[in-house]
Amino acid sequence: MTLNPLLQLTYEPLVRTALLEDLGRAGDITADAIVPADQRATLVLRARQPGVVAGLDIARCAFQTVAPAITLTAERADGSVVAPGQIIATIEGPARGLLTGERTALNFLCHLSGVATATASLVTAVRGTKAHIVCTRKTTPGLRTLEKYAVRAGGGSNHRFGLDDAVLIKDNHIALAGDIGTAVARAKARAGHLVKIEVEVDTLPQLERALALGVDAVLLDNMSVDQLRAAVAMAAGKVTTEASGGITAATAPAIAATGVDLISVGWLTHSAAALDIGLDYLEPKP
Repeated sequence: MTLNPLLQLTYEPLVRTALLEDLGRAGDITADAIVPADQRATLVLRARQPGVVAGLDIARCAFQTVAPAITLTAERADGSVVAPGQIIATIEGPARGLLTGERTALNFLCHLSGVATATASLVTAVRGTKAHIVCTRKTTPGLRTLEKYAVRAGGGSNHRFGLDDAVLIKDNHIALAGDIGTAVARAKARAGHLVKIEVEVDTLPQLERALALGVDAVLLDNMSVDQLRAAVAMAAGKVTTEASGGITAATAPAIAATGVDLISVGWLTHSAAALDIGLDYLEPKP
């Protein structure tokens, strides 16, 4: 899958907000006191554990917003697998700017690389099946576009970006509508011709009802492997089937083997551990 870069306008405001939060009212008083204004330096971003890289453009933006003269040369592109000790990028420019932008750049890079790494672990776990790993709307407020990009960098796919992308009828929607038939009928009357309708079901009888209503996709929530296998047989390829609910790299292979089309995982974006990446100073050559 081709990983298209994010447009800078999607992340530059986030980077500026993060830098303003860090710089406070007086700027980087430590770097300004210790490092001469004209000093230059070369540093490298180095992986300290295995993983998948994501967010280099955002890191570059952080450094260059502080000091436009800084250059970041990527040695490993977003979506690349890295090993401990491997250099990801070389960064050169005014030393003060490098130190001032370091934490903001690493916060974005380590977090997004962690999301990509977690996604890759699940993609690897279901390899050989037709199942695709997808993320959810369980994202860090303000970072959805970046986190969903990181999922793509890890080999996964994106579920809807927001409430306006598609109709997803969940249990509370059905409860408030009175029944699943009423909920689907109201959604069909309101949705445009390009808007798909998905219904969440917990049981096989609910699935049977949803299939009879002519929806586009069904979210099979917290079903056992046996239930999922039966659900896929019932769907018979007429709708997209999505398994969801507490799925991990350990449980994903058996779930994928049932024949579901999608496996959605919320923790990829809300709980993935950051990838440990360091910014190391390179001593000048004599």
